Amino acid sequence: QVQLVESGGGLVQAGGSLRLSCAASGSILSINVMGWYRQAPGKQRELVAAATSGGSTNYADSVKGRFTITRDNAKNTVNLQMNSLKPEDTADYYCNAEARSYRDLRLRTYWGQGTQVTVSS
Repeated sequence: QVQLVESGGGLVQAGGSLRLSCAASGSILSINVMGWYRQAPGKQRELVAAATSGGSTNYADSVKGRFTITRDNAKNTVNLQMNSLKPEDTADYYCNAEARSYRDLRLRTYWGQGTQVTVSS
């Protein structure tokens, strides 16, 4: 199938920056959308940013102007540069991909294991 491995995250002071990276591997046929979601304690998982294979991007209103998503289609990677971080950005961040594998031609959603981001005030 498709595996997503995340890196980055950690503890940073408010106003600081972090960079999250995600690499997809496996029997990948195609990846339509790659993106990042986050889930704070007691809250639902929400979309942070996403990028299509065609280069379109979408951001949550709360991160517009502060976060930038970049994607490398050839390498099947997606990065999230997070600047001007706020305490309310504290959450577990999950890489997400809508992809088809050679073993399963159906479009399916895959998730990474999550990486923690903590922003101190």
